[in-house]
Amino acid sequence: MALTHTPPWLDTSQYIKLRLEEAVQEAELALKFLDQGLHRNASGKVFQAWKAMISAAAAKNRELIARHYTGMVRDRTGKVRSRADLIIALMPTTRLREVASMLEEVYGKELIHLTDMALNLHELQYNGLDPEGIVSRYTNLNDVEKDIKYLAEKTIEWVKRLSQA
Repeated sequence: MALTHTPPWLDTSQYIKLRLEEAVQEAELALKFLDQGLHRNASGKVFQAWKAMISAAAAKNRELIARHYTGMVRDRTGKVRSRADLIIALMPTTRLREVASMLEEVYGKELIHLTDMALNLHELQYNGLDPEGIVSRYTNLNDVEKDIKYLAEKTIEWVKRLSQA
């Protein structure tokens, strides 16, 4: 199933639905990559899965996000958009932890813990394993595999939770 992009400012419920579907598909793909020994690819996919889930949660709580990201900005096409809507739509990696922190008041601290794990795996995707622990927090594949599996499982759990709400 191909996912098409529906910006949150056009149809929030459709946007949330698509981002949740994306989260599940990316999490499942991460587990397939992991089964094939493709650790860095799996790390990237599980990160994308979590990022999509956070984006859906942010869209569900747009008012909360809009209280923190106020004002209007121009998008890449030159159109003026709400800063909150652009953050929700693009969910920049640099804002991921901040958004998770905002969502803590609705969903609890687990979101922050899992977001930190996702960011660690994102770092691994680019830097690989580092036995010295200097350029990556991961020094062995066992920890990588455990975190990928755990984050993929938790992403799917969160998708189910958000789908019911």
